[in-house]
Amino acid sequence: MILTAHQPVYLPWLGLFHKIALAERFCVFDIAQYQTKDFNNRNKIKTNAGPLWLSVPVESKDHFEKKLSDIKIINNGWNRKHFKSIDMAYRKAPFYQDYIHQLEALLLGKTYERLAELNFATLDFGLKALGISVPIDIASEHDFQGYKSDLVLDMCKQLGATTYIFGAQGRNYADVDGFLQAGITPHFQDYQHPVYPQLHGEFEPYMSIIDLLFNVGPDSFNVLMRGNVTQAADAAR
Repeated sequence: MILTAHQPVYLPWLGLFHKIALAERFCVFDIAQYQTKDFNNRNKIKTNAGPLWLSVPVESKDHFEKKLSDIKIINNGWNRKHFKSIDMAYRKAPFYQDYIHQLEALLLGKTYERLAELNFATLDFGLKALGISVPIDIASEHDFQGYKSDLVLDMCKQLGATTYIFGAQGRNYADVDGFLQAGITPHFQDYQHPVYPQLHGEFEPYMSIIDLLFNVGPDSFNVLMRGNVTQAADAAR
């Protein structure tokens, strides 16, 4: 069984969806420590003035001692501002009507108390829009033990993985020998960002998945995977 995991992030980028598409099971790693100035509570969209950060305000006091599952949102109207920015940035995109009402319901139709809950909702939106369907686990609902590589290895053992897909940064901390000794094959993602038709001038990579969806629509999954390894190709190696 091919497993991957990632901390819950807001309006994720393309690379996360590629990593999930390679897996047969995905774990939302909400037991990771909250990181400031990261993608836990923010991401970028492209506007006529260039890339724009959309940041969700959170209660981050003592965040070094808090897991992502514990981080609470400050509900000060941020969601209306985010939706307005998204609406203005993409209203002239070819597939605007295909997704704007879903995003409106996601951002304005519910009040989220915790960041992980909001991030899971944005992940679920992207997975469904791309047609990616895998079983999903929530790390905080399990009792994974260890630190860094050992923590990931314990997750793999408890969830029955035979292969684990790390992100590119996993090379910095993964104990490859420990995984191999446990009978689990580690892989490291090397995502090659595709270029696709985009509004507002020259192409800007590393935007939220919604940039791809609004601009490419039903071909988004094919563009997402273009130039990158697929699950079938990886299994055949």
